[in-house]
Amino acid sequence: MNNETGLPEGWEVRRSNTKNLPYYFHPATKDSRWEPPAGTDPELLKKYMAEHHSSKGISASMSSANHEGKIRAAHLLVKHRNSRRPASWRETRITRSEAEAEEIIQGYRERIDAGENLSDLATTESDCSSARKGGDLGFFGHGDMQKEFEDAAFGLKVGEVSKMIKTASGYHLIQRLE
Repeated sequence: MNNETGLPEGWEVRRSNTKNLPYYFHPATKDSRWEPPAGTDPELLKKYMAEHHSSKGISASMSSANHEGKIRAAHLLVKHRNSRRPASWRETRITRSEAEAEEIIQGYRERIDAGENLSDLATTESDCSSARKGGDLGFFGHGDMQKEFEDAAFGLKVGEVSKMIKTASGYHLIQRLE
């Protein structure tokens, strides 16, 4: 195991030129994947990703041109065992209760209220694959997201972070970006 990244021997983190996202690559086997390989130490990987792959900038392709009627938002998702897909890039099987997930998301809300950045938290803590992009979901319009999520996101002012939102996916904190 690599003691810096937490990845199994031979695996490394690379950045996709086309998507500007980190991915996992094994040079000897030429295997590449978006999800961490089996045997990864999630705590070491989380620390490494926060230090080396935190989303600080927005690519030019994500600008607001040609997105009439759409908004852009980021989110931090905490899943629980009753989520519609109780697995994530961080955990292959999520077993926490809804109450535990709610407590975790409220803790993240308190950290954001104390000055932490949702994007930085999402990079290491979100159960959504958008964590690679600091939780950024890109542009979406009405009808593209679950109703509770969409209603909350469209109700926010640019820069504002929502209260906890519950959907079939789990508990979210949403920040409107554009």
